[in-house]
Amino acid sequence: MKCSIIIRSYNEEKHLQRLLDGVFSQQLGGGYEVILVDSGSNDRTLQIAAAYPVHIIHIKKENFSFGYSLNQGIKAASGQYCAFISAHCYPANSKWLEELLEPFQDEKIALVYGRQIGNHVTRYSEKQIFAKWFPPETVRRQQSAFCNNANAAIRRSFWEEEQFNEALTGLEDLAWAQRMIERGYLLSYNANAVIYHVHEETYAQIFNRYKREAITLHSILKDSRFTLWD
Repeated sequence: MKCSIIIRSYNEEKHLQRLLDGVFSQQLGGGYEVILVDSGSNDRTLQIAAAYPVHIIHIKKENFSFGYSLNQGIKAASGQYCAFISAHCYPANSKWLEELLEPFQDEKIALVYGRQIGNHVTRYSEKQIFAKWFPPETVRRQQSAFCNNANAAIRRSFWEEEQFNEALTGLEDLAWAQRMIERGYLLSYNANAVIYHVHEETYAQIFNRYKREAITLHSILKDSRFTLWD
């Protein structure tokens, strides 16, 4: 098995079918499996997932953290690489997974992340953020720790040596990437591995998301500053 695709979900009935249709349309030599880690959905998420050849892992809502959810999924994975996509995202085309894994031909690459764009419901402000953080130009070798697990992949063998931090409130991806860089490895950004990322949040939810990530960012990068204006 070349790759395991791991999806984290909680009450994603609105988006999950579109995601799974896109995931199971991927063209990848060597094969792939799909693992859904669900943290207590009480809508139709699990019924939708059951209609596909998906391995479903259940975790308790009170035990959830981004790192814990990923670690549970990877423990059940058999792929050489583990790809992550959020349940409210979906691939832009059938080459997404192939493009996401292509940079691993470079043995120095520990993590690859891909481009994120919005769709017709995405707020203008978030489209601007996507354009800034995920530009159309690929960076083959990246020495900074910035990445995003909504659209990313790692070498499973590296995870076996360094699992995701389960205590963090967010940015478990950046923390893991920082550890890989400290060990002498690099990241790669492939702008051709494109997903649509659909956030339909209230402004209060957006504020709380950034606040949570700001707290974690400061714990990882002590000199970082994240203000209300940001």
